[in-house]
Formats: sequence, C-alpha cells, structure tokens
Amino acid sequence: MATIYETLRADIVVAMKARDAVTTTALRTADAAIKRAEMDTNKPIDDALVLTTLRKAVKNLADANVEFAKGGRADLIAANENEIRILEKYLPKNLDAATVEVLVDAAIKETGAASKKEMGKVIGALKKHPDAALIDFGAVSKIVQAKLP
Repeated sequence: MATIYETLRADIVVAMKARDAVTTTALRTADAAIKRAEMDTNKPIDDALVLTTLRKAVKNLADANVEFAKGGRADLIAANENEIRILEKYLPKNLDAATVEVLVDAAIKETGAASKKEMGKVIGALKKHPDAALIDFGAVSKIVQAKLP
C-alpha cells in the first residue's frame, strides 16, 4: 500500500496532466512544506511527518480565512477553502463529538482533575491516547474547560 506521501506525489502528476492548476499548486506547496519539514527535523518522510505538516497547513489556511473575513476578502477565503478541501483528502477524519466527550470524561476521571488549573493533566492524558492523532485539541480544550469548575 502506498504511503500518504507517495499518493500525494502521484496526485501531483495526475493534476498536472489534467492541467488543473489549482490542485497542482496546492499539492506542490504541500510537497515543498513536507520536504522542508524533513530537512528541519532531520527525519525521513513518513506518514506521521506528512500528517503533521498537512494539519499545520490546513490550520494556517483556516487561520488566514479568519483574517480575510475581517478584511472582507471573499475571493481569498474561497481560494483557501478550496485548498483546504484538497489537503483534507490526505488527512484521516477526526473523531466525532460524542466519542471525544467520552474520552474527555475518561481522562478527567483517570487524572483526578478537579479544577481548570489541572486542565494540562487532562490534555496530556488525551495526547497519550492511541487515537490522539484524530482528536481536535482546540475543541477538546473548550470541552475540558466546560467540564471542570
């Protein structure tokens, strides 16, 4: 089975042959970011590095959309949304809200956290969970804050 990176590289060729400039540019940018991350971390390209890099790219695009919305730049928002859709094809789906709630409850019980000051313990426990890569920790932070007094 091909790695995520091999699939991405093959999709670049397909997009180039189809003369799909938007997809080609988005995938080439992601490829460059992955190669840069490889050099920065001095680690070989593996699925974990690719997923980390793509998640970071998607987060940066989403953050940029917030700023573009403040500036009234609907054209740039649309372009970023399109690029996010292209990159999300390579990312696994996040866990649903109900599952995350159960994991948070279990982590609170496991750590014995009793106040918001101990929120770090709960987040730390969740980061050690086998499905940590599928958890949106931005949303988890809000859930934990709501559950702890």
